[in-house]
Amino acid sequence: MTRLMTIRPATVGLVALSMFVLADAASGQDAKPQQPSSQPATSQPSATPSGPKAGPSSSRGNAATAASGETRRLPEDSTTKQTITVNGRTLAFTATAGSLRLFNGRGEPSADIAYTAYHLDGADTHSRPVTFFINGGPGAASAYLQLGCAGPWRLSIEGDAAVSSASPELKPNAETWLDFTDLVFIDPVDTGYSRFVSNDEDVRKRFFSVDGDVNALAVTIRRYLEKTDRLLSPKFIVTESYGGIRGPKIVRELQTEQGVGVSGLILVSPLLDFREFGGTSLMQYVISLPSMAAIARQAKHPVTRADMADVEAYARGDFLTDLIKGEADREATTRLADSVSALTGIEQTVTRRLAGRLHVSEFRREFDRRDGKVTGRYDGSVLGFDPDPDSSEGHFGDPSGDPLIAPLTSAAVDLTMHTLNWRPDGPYHLLNGSVEHTWDFGRGINPAQSISELRQILASDPKLKLLVGHGLFDLATPYFGSKIRLDQLPAYASPDRMKLVVYPGGHMFYSREASRQAFRSEAEALMK
Repeated sequence: MTRLMTIRPATVGLVALSMFVLADAASGQDAKPQQPSSQPATSQPSATPSGPKAGPSSSRGNAATAASGETRRLPEDSTTKQTITVNGRTLAFTATAGSLRLFNGRGEPSADIAYTAYHLDGADTHSRPVTFFINGGPGAASAYLQLGCAGPWRLSIEGDAAVSSASPELKPNAETWLDFTDLVFIDPVDTGYSRFVSNDEDVRKRFFSVDGDVNALAVTIRRYLEKTDRLLSPKFIVTESYGGIRGPKIVRELQTEQGVGVSGLILVSPLLDFREFGGTSLMQYVISLPSMAAIARQAKHPVTRADMADVEAYARGDFLTDLIKGEADREATTRLADSVSALTGIEQTVTRRLAGRLHVSEFRREFDRRDGKVTGRYDGSVLGFDPDPDSSEGHFGDPSGDPLIAPLTSAAVDLTMHTLNWRPDGPYHLLNGSVEHTWDFGRGINPAQSISELRQILASDPKLKLLVGHGLFDLATPYFGSKIRLDQLPAYASPDRMKLVVYPGGHMFYSREASRQAFRSEAEALMK
């Protein structure tokens, strides 16, 4: 899962950063030239053509550099030659694990952003696509997408392998995207090995904000393209979960502020608008109902998106109509509650007590309460024991997400240190909860959303394409939320440019082989 990003519905009062912060970030977050790698490398990317603004050479400047954490710099990039053989095909490629340093508007170092890149050997870099992968959270590293979906090596994260004690051994990934695009996996600051090198609290605040984060990631992408001489390549962006907020904003930032065009955007299990995920919004019940019903049906027999057509029609029709009538309308409320009970399998006494307004957390606990189990949030078809089944309050984690943290972390560290020969000091953060807890979603009447930017990037570039992928059983970012939002786009978002695909699975639907294969085919078609 991505990611296992945690979306906090309660944090819905969101607003943009102040303009002076944006100007400071945009004007100065560039990378200094990298020195040639001391690791055994076969083909090193060209040095960065430009550096930060010249800083003071006085002792005050040196003191500022020391105080900023210069000694914590990540090691030089490591570039190695690799080969995998899968399904009768052999892929020879160059792998680079390294980082780009970002600076503030005064030319002072702010953060080292770690990345892992895979370039197919012998390809024409001017015509071959390059794709950037960023996870969500905020606070999730890109290992979910790299090791679960598109990278050259994969870790099984479903079934018996989805437990904390599972072996973290990686295998060649038959569904790697490396056949048709080069891959760059980016870890935002304080995820993976990325880290702050500044002790300035204002720097942290800027990075841990909606717009500051977008600016930093867009600058990182531009700097990587310059560093590796890939500005002429077709460029694609893949983001996951909270990446639904990040993705369209990053593309817009690249287009308008960084001078980089993007050919396509792929959103994996995205959240596009926080207004629909909590508070008093009635839409939260509308968008989650089809996923709850899919989970209930999956418990009896396998289901696909096509099997949910009746529930989708009910959710946006009679369900919404009765919901709007309000709880004071007893006839509508009873009808609503009984229909929700029939569709989700939740006892009628419970749905009536809740007036048919079944929150995700209540569904998760009530679905199999008789057996003392709770459903997953990232994948509601996964069940796990409730640690405190007799408690009047819920004290449970996510059985579809929490067990993945240990094997994914170990696999990412082992890959980086031994296969890619890059050995940073300090911990690796797969899912850093402190990032989300300190994130500035804004405070105001405009919650964070990316629909505005999605409209802008599609309208301004008629060649840009959009692919949105979801899992049927995802209760963190239900697919029906994206369906409703995408349906509101104007005619320029035509079917030949925009596509929504929904597969059996959860937030990380790509953990399932058939879903992973199908999604890979869609991504390849988008890039052709």
